[in-house]
Amino acid sequence: MTSAPSPRPAAGAPSRPTGPTGPTGPAGPAGPAGPADLTELAELTELAELTEPVDSLILHATDNGVAQLTLNRPDALNALTWDMRERLIGLLADASADPDVRAVLLTATGKGFCSGADLRGAPTVGDRVAGDVARMIRGGAQRFIAAVLDCEKPVIAAVNGTAAGIGAHLAFACDLVLAAESARFIEVFVRRGLVPDGGGGYLLPRLIGPQRAKELMFFGDAVPAAEAARLGLVNRVVPDGELAKVAREWAERLAAGPTRALALTKALVNASLDGDRGAAFAAEATAQEINMTTADAQEGIASFVARRRPTYRGR
Repeated sequence: MTSAPSPRPAAGAPSRPTGPTGPTGPAGPAGPAGPADLTELAELTELAELTEPVDSLILHATDNGVAQLTLNRPDALNALTWDMRERLIGLLADASADPDVRAVLLTATGKGFCSGADLRGAPTVGDRVAGDVARMIRGGAQRFIAAVLDCEKPVIAAVNGTAAGIGAHLAFACDLVLAAESARFIEVFVRRGLVPDGGGGYLLPRLIGPQRAKELMFFGDAVPAAEAARLGLVNRVVPDGELAKVAREWAERLAAGPTRALALTKALVNASLDGDRGAAFAAEATAQEINMTTADAQEGIASFVARRRPTYRGR
């Protein structure tokens, strides 16, 4: 198992913001039909220190073709700071470029997966110029979610607890989502009088349809893992004690697969709802053309002819 050094912020990354308020953040009180215990999320985030080095807040290790990225700020239910967000964006870009990484596993420590963005890491409210907020969202939350969607390796989310706000969207952007029985998902934005960011209005309707998406976004209720699976937000719910094991098994299975074929398949599926049939068919034909130049595709055909199991090498 190897650990990688912290990457520098990706090109186009916004400068470090400062201040106490922002457009998105951890789940808090005062939500329609919101459970009372969610007040702890905001309190924990307020108490958590921001002085820890980012290398300790995002753990990274690669083993057997799987890059595991672990949010490690349990005292704040893994609320995302600016530094954490930028490190994850960089690590996902690194995973795309590294031929030795063939799958990504995203999880967290403690009782929460990610309670949202840390409010103290957002810009101060001062004299705004028209376009400032949109620019901040594009360079921040949207760029973060795009890094998951655009990663060329399959990304699995192992959701170990509460995923709220941008934390929920982080999970929904992953290619496969495993959830512990204790996990729950919260579209918390309405509780603060905000519009969802981080691609929520793009992701949810595509996963569960517009009517269900509006229900979650309008009310901001916590969705238990079992209900999330019924709606189609997660692939599978497993007992809390089995989450890490099952997630690792899935990740290693993907890492043993034909990496470029998986990347092309991911791109086809992600784009399928954004265009017409002709565009989708053309993209599929192009993907097939590209994939047939890979060694893994040739191995797949040769193994079929020889009636043996294929051995894919991600090339």
